[in-house]
Amino acid sequence: MVKYSTILGLARIRRKTTHWIRTITFSRPGKAKRENLDSRVELSPIGENIGAKWHVDKFGYCSHIAAVTKNMNLSPLDAKHRELGGRMVGFAGWEMPVMYESIMTEHAAVRDDCGVFDISHMGQVFVSGAKAEVWLNGLLTGDVAGLGDGEAHYTFMLNEQGGVIDDLILYRLQEGSYLLVINAACIDVDVAWLEGRLEDGVEMVNVSDDWAGLAVQGQRSPEVYSAITDGRTLPSRNGVDDIQHEGNRLLICRTGYTGEDGFELFCPVGEVEGWWEKLMDEKVVPCGLGARDSLRLEMCYPLNGSDLTTERTPLEAGLGFFVALDKGDFVGGSVLRKQKEEGVKERLMAIQLQAKGAPPRPGYPVLDAEGHPLSVLTSGGLSPSLGEGIGLAYLPVDRVKVGSSVYIEVRGRKIAAKVVKKPFYRK
Repeated sequence: MVKYSTILGLARIRRKTTHWIRTITFSRPGKAKRENLDSRVELSPIGENIGAKWHVDKFGYCSHIAAVTKNMNLSPLDAKHRELGGRMVGFAGWEMPVMYESIMTEHAAVRDDCGVFDISHMGQVFVSGAKAEVWLNGLLTGDVAGLGDGEAHYTFMLNEQGGVIDDLILYRLQEGSYLLVINAACIDVDVAWLEGRLEDGVEMVNVSDDWAGLAVQGQRSPEVYSAITDGRTLPSRNGVDDIQHEGNRLLICRTGYTGEDGFELFCPVGEVEGWWEKLMDEKVVPCGLGARDSLRLEMCYPLNGSDLTTERTPLEAGLGFFVALDKGDFVGGSVLRKQKEEGVKERLMAIQLQAKGAPPRPGYPVLDAEGHPLSVLTSGGLSPSLGEGIGLAYLPVDRVKVGSSVYIEVRGRKIAAKVVKKPFYRK
């Protein structure tokens, strides 16, 4: 992982849009380079940091020029993304490609063939020791004791109030040996939270700076994997292989975030470029964050920090299946058991537009049939597969159910919509 400081100067804002073109100067030890990346990101011209938005230091009223600074991390595949024309944006503290050719093309490649995402920004933490299973079972929502060697499950790390700190994948490599793959924006928080609860008999090693990852997704994934590994076959669904390939450790996980078959490959940073090139040789389509978001949204997979927050529980998110309430005590468990008994007041529901209009976006108001406010969208966008606007929102269960008519307020205009069953996309 390489850190650098970006100085975005003379970033001319296009009139009547919230987007801008950046000229970035980035500094590295012993090297300086200047490039026009022609990237577009949302600009918040109010002079302060708000979430993932950029800090605006200066704003010229007449010239429409802003000077902005931000510290970012570089993927080990950064040069490859730029060679392929990737449009780079800031995401969770990283400079990552949002698209190469187009979101629509990359989305279709995963649904119909095979695509690859750089997931090197995600965190990897190894946990081992005689008490590792019991320790993890007391911290995460899933039943860790139910995992066999080479198996994985989706799970949550909660605060004492039952709110979601992070959603992650836990892999059992073998008895007493586990891998946690965590969200990029949560690495520091998760590691500190885990370290603060370490016990004798448990060892934890954060290798996030030293490991990289690729997510290969789509129906051709098994064929591609065989081709790049000299005939090996993938593990079963939600399985993991911890192998040596050409003298180097390689973790292959049959998991993903798109709803398609595929695998995630984790390896030391120095090896990832070689695997990327092998995938390019197999005509796997490079895909950016834009397609990753549209694919996961069609499946109603939640986005941490948007659909999942420290103020919302997994039960409210409709993800109770991934919470083992019948196991022993775990952090946040007592709150969830009480919530299960009493019932949730709001639940994350799927909303599909019934009329044409601009794509819905996070933060857009959700109104009832009479036009009264219900909530706001936590996720939203155009579904490339359906050709319709879709979104997620926490809605009151006593006023809304599947089939209810609602409205989404898009740029001051009410667009008819309906609450539908999850997921939006089915094969």
